[in-house]
Amino acid sequence: KTPRLGSGARHRGQGATMSRYDRAITVFSPDGKLFQIDYAFEAVRKATAVVAVKGADAVVIGVEKKAIAKLQDPRTIRKIVKLDAHVTLAFAGLTADARVLVEKARTECQSYRLTCEDAPSLEYIARFIARTQQRYTQRGGVRPFGVSSILAGFGKDGQPQIYQIDPSGNYFAWKANAIGGRNFKPMKEFLEKEWVEGLTEGDSLKLTVKALLEVVDSGTKNMEIVVLRKGQPMQTLDDDALSAVVTEVEAELEAAKAGTGTEEMKE
Repeated sequence: KTPRLGSGARHRGQGATMSRYDRAITVFSPDGKLFQIDYAFEAVRKATAVVAVKGADAVVIGVEKKAIAKLQDPRTIRKIVKLDAHVTLAFAGLTADARVLVEKARTECQSYRLTCEDAPSLEYIARFIARTQQRYTQRGGVRPFGVSSILAGFGKDGQPQIYQIDPSGNYFAWKANAIGGRNFKPMKEFLEKEWVEGLTEGDSLKLTVKALLEVVDSGTKNMEIVVLRKGQPMQTLDDDALSAVVTEVEAELEAAKAGTGTEEMKE
C-alpha cells in the first residue's frame, strides 16, 4: 500500500511544485497558470483603490490616497495622469511600473498624431497599453508590470468611455468599475447594485464617493476626485467641493440607516 501523505507533507509538495514554475515567466504550471502574472495581480491588490463611474455626459474618477510624510510634497504623488488631451489614466499598483507605461503611452499618442494627423481613440490607447503589458508576459528576462489601470475619456461619438487594462494584457470596456485594494470586490458589487443608465454628473460623483467610502475612513483627506467633461480640461475637486459632496453623501447614508431602523421598529 502507498502510505497516505499528511496535510503538512501535501502542502510542502504543493509549495515545491509552485516554486518549480514561478521562477520563469515563460513556463506554465501543469494547471495552466503563469504564477508571475498572479503575483502581479497581488501587487495590484496591495495598492490603493481606484473607482471610475460613467455618467450620461461625464466620467468621474476617484482614487484612494495613502497618508504621506509630513515633509513630503504631495504634488509629486499622482495616481491620475493625462496621456493626451482627451485621455486620462488612473492606476493601481507599482508606481514605478506605471510611470514606464505612462511614458510609453504618451509617446504612442504623439506618434499617432504625427502619423495620422488626428487624435487616437480611447480604445486604440487601451489596446496599445494592453499589448505592451502582454508582451512582458511571454519573454524571458522580463517580468509583468505590477499595474492595473483605468482609461477614461470620450469616443469619436462624444460618448464617455471607460476601459480597464490588467497585468495579463487583457482590456475591457466598463460602465463603472473598481480596481486595487483588498476590498475591490465589495466595491464592484456595490457599483453593480447602484449604477443605472443615464446618471447625471452629480449622481456619478456621489456614487464614486460612496464607493470610496467603503475603503476610506478619514473622508476627504485620503481621496482624490476628478471629473472629465467633453471638450473641457480635467477638473480636480478641491478640498471644499469634495468636503461638500462627502458631507451630502454621509447625510444620505445616515438618513437611509435611520429610515431602515424606523421601519424595523414598526414591524
